[in-house]
Amino acid sequence: MFVSRNRAMALVSLICLVSGCGSRSPLDRVLEGGAGPVDADAPEEFTSTDSGLRYRVLRKGTGESPLPRDTVTVRFAGWLDSGRQFDSTYHQIEPLEIYLPSSIPAMREGLQHVSEGGMIVLDVPAKLGYGPAGHSDVVPPNSDLNFLVELIGVQHALARVEPGQADPDAPKEFTVTESGLRHRILRPGNDQKPTLEDQVSVHYRGSLMDGRVFDSSYFRGEPLTVTVKNVIDGWGEGLTLIGEGGMIELVIPSKLGYGEEGYPPRVPANADLHFLVELQEILSE
Repeated sequence: MFVSRNRAMALVSLICLVSGCGSRSPLDRVLEGGAGPVDADAPEEFTSTDSGLRYRVLRKGTGESPLPRDTVTVRFAGWLDSGRQFDSTYHQIEPLEIYLPSSIPAMREGLQHVSEGGMIVLDVPAKLGYGPAGHSDVVPPNSDLNFLVELIGVQHALARVEPGQADPDAPKEFTVTESGLRHRILRPGNDQKPTLEDQVSVHYRGSLMDGRVFDSSYFRGEPLTVTVKNVIDGWGEGLTLIGEGGMIELVIPSKLGYGEEGYPPRVPANADLHFLVELQEILSE
């Protein structure tokens, strides 16, 4: 189809009005809005990895690089391919702390290419981002993403620990409660059981029903301290069934877990969950 030159120019003007031709890119806006300086010799082109991630190191940094199990402190901004920014820490006073095993795959992989004090741009295919689930109402399903990340600090993970032993006479079958929680008490512990008001120290491993682990204190090497009433319902009910030193296996229906919202990106909507939980100590009564 042919159009006149005047009409073609009008179409270009309209497209530029909508898409922002000649305006600053999302990356430019972030760099001008609070991100630190870029190295003079920073590459103009992206490097592609085997996973499909593309990255550019804008500032190398001089400290340590994180490993996949570490916790990092970062400042970042994220935007969709359309240019719409969906998240940013640059309006906050404090940077954000991220436990890498709980982050999206692109963040775990990408930050290994930069050191403390460094800055990196990540071009993230949907499969390395939030995937088919998207993220809340700000990232649509199957969205490719872009991030600028400044690595402020690295906290290396402690040595991984292994779960304790189950009792030899632990039941083989699950018991089902009125709520729908399925459980096996692998080690009952002592007679001191927590209430919903108690604060407890626990080790745990959580996985989806297909076996994929989405969170684990064993991986981090240190137990978690929580108040029983503040955890998901399946956990809260399960913890009250064992005493200090006890261990329980839980199969938690979605309604007693994260429900229809899930816990993106780690837990999809309406997902049943499998947990191994050890009650280390009751810290308050």
